[in-house]
Amino acid sequence: MLRGFFKGIKDLIYPNFCLACKNRICPAEEEDVICAQCWQKLERNLPPFCASCGRRLDKLSIVKNICSSCLKSKFYFDRAFSPCAYTGTIKKLIHEFKYSGKDYLGEPLGRLMNEFIQDYRLPIEYLDFIIPVPLHKSRMREREFNQAQILSEKVSKEFDKKVLPDVLVRNRPTRTQTDLAFEERRKNVERSFTVRDPGSIKGANILLIDDVLTTGATSSEAAKALKDSGARIIFVMTLAS
Repeated sequence: MLRGFFKGIKDLIYPNFCLACKNRICPAEEEDVICAQCWQKLERNLPPFCASCGRRLDKLSIVKNICSSCLKSKFYFDRAFSPCAYTGTIKKLIHEFKYSGKDYLGEPLGRLMNEFIQDYRLPIEYLDFIIPVPLHKSRMREREFNQAQILSEKVSKEFDKKVLPDVLVRNRPTRTQTDLAFEERRKNVERSFTVRDPGSIKGANILLIDDVLTTGATSSEAAKALKDSGARIIFVMTLAS
């Protein structure tokens, strides 16, 4: 009785609000941080997928099996996958996750990745390790957590894959990629990653995890560092692209 009373008082003072639409979450969803309506509004990446970046192919690109953007680009990863298109609700949620200290969003967002892996039967059983794209130590001090590592841990737990959080290192600070053009992004991250203990990944197949793939410059440069150190196949997974 008292527990219910105090919970009612708490809900009046600190009601649960959806982190995407900011509307109050109904009692049936009170353990969630994203309401059912916003969850349904997520724009999913659906097949056919580009054989490089993993985005949905338009009708003109289906025959080639690769999108027009990737035809003009050289990536060091072998293939990328994303459950969502980087727009609308998922864009808001990723922003909350990265910049507002809401690390607990890793739980539902990690679930998106896990469901995508299962639904499309990605060959995760053939991958040896999961590696999160690292933050530079100065950025890590600002945010206090690496969103890519949180997502990596969620995938690791679901599929029983070992995470190597310290093998890939960001060796210098870089500007945020948000407002940079493609070539500026590429130069911004060029030679910005180093691999510690290359022997630990020699011949390994790796799932590289980050939050967003836009031009692919960051993931490609990270994959290059891993392949230069002996890794064999690099798949990239992000929440959105």
